[in-house]
Amino acid sequence: MLEVFVALLLAHVIADFLGQPDIMFRRKAEPAFFLLHVGGVFVLSFIALGGAWDLALAIAAAHLVIDAIKTWGLPAEWRDRLPAFLLDQCAHIGSLVAGAALMPDAMIDSIWAPYIGHLLAPAILISGAIVSIWGGGFAVGLLMKPYTDQFDTQDAGPSAEGLENAGRMIGKLERGLIFLFLCVGQTTATGFLIAAKSVLRFDTASKGQKAGEYVIIGTLASFGWGLATGYATLSLLEIAVPTP
Repeated sequence: MLEVFVALLLAHVIADFLGQPDIMFRRKAEPAFFLLHVGGVFVLSFIALGGAWDLALAIAAAHLVIDAIKTWGLPAEWRDRLPAFLLDQCAHIGSLVAGAALMPDAMIDSIWAPYIGHLLAPAILISGAIVSIWGGGFAVGLLMKPYTDQFDTQDAGPSAEGLENAGRMIGKLERGLIFLFLCVGQTTATGFLIAAKSVLRFDTASKGQKAGEYVIIGTLASFGWGLATGYATLSLLEIAVPTP
């Protein structure tokens, strides 16, 4: 069952966080883009499971229902908020757990069966890295959206104009470094990373109260997400591949 869940999890995070470019994310309410995303879930699940098309189809159907409820069943002002994102992901994870529980033997005859023992740990680490780095971008962006709407670059001074999408890249790099530090057992290095970013962001934060609060909220949210997903990945890895 655990192997099936990990395979489905890897397919899910690739489809949801790497397989949705900005244009698809913005136009997901259009039927063509919506069905393209669901089709991607099926194809990736089929590949990850090594040929269990029936379970892949069931997971894709569940994904369709969950995303349809979020896309057309929620008011727009709720849909683009962090609680909706977290509930959506919890529902997806629940469907993966249910699918693995109902068909725990789905990978017994798969093309990956002879290699599962070697593939399990890399699949968990890759899934965790995607959730930490790219999933964190979605989560932190949604958390910051109400503050971004209030925040004017003029609040941070005339030199606040920065490189396009540089903030997103900084967030990805810091969460990636946190994930790496946790995986190699260098947890204290995250403290130095926080200190380094505090120094680098000091000039922006000192421009005014709005700028300071905006930077602090975004930084703490990004670091918190990185730590939470990193430790969750290590916990799943310990369960799946216990240390002798």
